[in-house]
Amino acid sequence: RMALTQGLLFRQLFELESSTYTYLLADTQTKEAVIIDPVLETIDRDLKFIHELGLNLIVAVNTHCHADHITSTGLMKKRLVGLKSAISKCSGASADIHLSEGDKITFGKQYLTVRETPGHTDGCVTLVLGDQSMAFTGDALLIRGCGRTDFQQGCAKTLYQSIHQKIFTLPDECLIYPAHDYLGRTVSTVGEERKFNPRLTKSLEEFVGIMNNLNLPKPKKIDISVPANLVCGVQDI
Repeated sequence: RMALTQGLLFRQLFELESSTYTYLLADTQTKEAVIIDPVLETIDRDLKFIHELGLNLIVAVNTHCHADHITSTGLMKKRLVGLKSAISKCSGASADIHLSEGDKITFGKQYLTVRETPGHTDGCVTLVLGDQSMAFTGDALLIRGCGRTDFQQGCAKTLYQSIHQKIFTLPDECLIYPAHDYLGRTVSTVGEERKFNPRLTKSLEEFVGIMNNLNLPKPKKIDISVPANLVCGVQDI
């Protein structure tokens, strides 16, 4: 589906096993492109797509260190000359570009601005398109939910403040694209989540209480993902 933003090519891709969304954005004139949260299992699909569309992928960015899947960034760099990986400086993970609050990821005339949104992990960022028409919220804000806060530096109070200060301050009509959805929902808006998100419409104290009592099982792939996620995927051992 084409975005509202002029000159922007936008595609949302899905990985079934971990219910992960990968996003591809490109400047239609220069063909420069960025990919957000690519997954190891779907690298061939993603690279074929990039090739078919004639795009020059310049940055592969992870919104945070993932505990439920392994990013394909490392392998993608071996297959695409000149591709750079990017992740938050606060993540403690290795990458070519370490992102901080206010940094811009530029592709052609388009750019994404980094907003630090810790709480699910220390290194979570939300990436906001230049005109604030779209925000890629990773695992911080999900559709009618939010990322868990019970492991990998999670903190419920920090997450609540991040979402309210860095995401809910965006325009109501700004489209929210999360890193996952387990119920097949593909997009929301800032206004919708502010009004209907069952966790984030609560007070900070109530939110912390909810998050501290979720009793969630470990992600299926956490045992292989968590050491690997600190080196953006493929480990050279």
